[in-house]
Amino acid sequence: MAKTVLIVDDDPTQRRLLQAVLEKQGFEIDSADSGEAAMDRLSRGGVDVVLLDLVMPGMDGMDVLEAAQRKGLDVPIIVLTAHGGIETVVAAMRAGASDFFIKPASPERITVSVRNALKMQSLTGEVKRLKKTRSDGSLGFEDMIAGAPAMQQVVRLGQRAAASSIPILITGESGVGKELVAGAIRAASERADKPFVAVNCGAIPENLVESTLFGHEKGSFTGAVGKHMGKFQEADGGTLFLDEIGELPLDMQVKLLRALQEGEVDPVGSKAPVKVDVRIISATNRDLTHEVEAGRFREDLFYRLNVFPIEVPSLRTRKEDIAALVRHFITRFNAQESRSVVDAAPDTMAMLCAFDWPGNVRQLENAVFRAVVLCEGDYLRPEDFPQISGVVADLSDLPPPPLPENSELFADAQAEAMPVPILDEGGHLRPLESIERDLIEFAIETYAGRMAEVARRLGLGRSTLYRKVREYDLDVDQARSA
Repeated sequence: MAKTVLIVDDDPTQRRLLQAVLEKQGFEIDSADSGEAAMDRLSRGGVDVVLLDLVMPGMDGMDVLEAAQRKGLDVPIIVLTAHGGIETVVAAMRAGASDFFIKPASPERITVSVRNALKMQSLTGEVKRLKKTRSDGSLGFEDMIAGAPAMQQVVRLGQRAAASSIPILITGESGVGKELVAGAIRAASERADKPFVAVNCGAIPENLVESTLFGHEKGSFTGAVGKHMGKFQEADGGTLFLDEIGELPLDMQVKLLRALQEGEVDPVGSKAPVKVDVRIISATNRDLTHEVEAGRFREDLFYRLNVFPIEVPSLRTRKEDIAALVRHFITRFNAQESRSVVDAAPDTMAMLCAFDWPGNVRQLENAVFRAVVLCEGDYLRPEDFPQISGVVADLSDLPPPPLPENSELFADAQAEAMPVPILDEGGHLRPLESIERDLIEFAIETYAGRMAEVARRLGLGRSTLYRKVREYDLDVDQARSA
């Protein structure tokens, strides 16, 4: 989806010129002929960058900057002025402008300014998102990319569930973002400022499951050199997220059921149970109903966990979100890898939206990560996704790799390629003086002894050229007669 630029200028000629430049670069353009019209358009949202003329009748550019700050409008504003006085520029930047340029500006200056503003806005949003993640451990529903109807249903259910302490079972294929949904539920609940402890039940060695979940006392088994507080106690007062709950061994399912029913855990080696207050959110990519029928999952535990089920859809059933997800990941990896990818090219985005993504959002995330690292331009191309497009980048324009040093083959190859070789027969660099002599001799032969042309081509003064001819004892007359 193209970014929208709002051009605010009372001069219709200026608006048309700016519009022509930016439309050529693929931006959507909206315009306003006054400060009042600009604020009305900004209040409706959907603007990514503003080009704002400072001098306008009525509500001028400075008034617009101040009004945008008062209303907390988070959109980069680039100011345009015909008078580049330092006081004017400083005042505009203090009022919240992200950049400025003096009219008339070159198309390159306008384009670079708009793109830089967009990149800075994206990076700022990503930094805020990362800070928020680090501060409380999870993102909220407002941070989720959930434009598809199937994901909007997940958000509605999650918000309902967050208002209570009801046990939640999140289901869905691997990679759909079940933990993200669990974290959003926790962030919207009254336990948002309490611990959020995530446990992957499938990643715990079978002999350590009980100790990991419920804790143990010092000396309770070989290797228990100290007292260990289990995940239930770590999450006391907060939320415990049991990921891949279908992988839990049957004997541990019994103990988990008791912990849920009694609100207490029995650490290994302890003489007394420990009371805990945790909100349980579990998740699985298995069909637990089938697992119950097959005898691999306890029916009573299943009903205890599956009080409020939420199914997260696969990415192939919510393709409306793919473009937004791609842009979100581009922004994240730009910040992480110090890259400056603008977007995916239209044909690339169409290819990504048409792909089925069996690994879901996790696969898309990793694919975009690789593509951002591979990308050599402003836009991701199909060849940056070779496993999806089947297109491999054309490397024919790249220079051939250097041959090994001291290689006779290297010396022969460069001798054939260059009339004045820079390496000797052993592959070593020749002395600068000998290279210069051969180069001057070659130039004299090439231009048939026309010394004025030789001097011009070599970038030498004629007196310097004649001096070097004498030093190297070169025959100019023979070249003229040839």
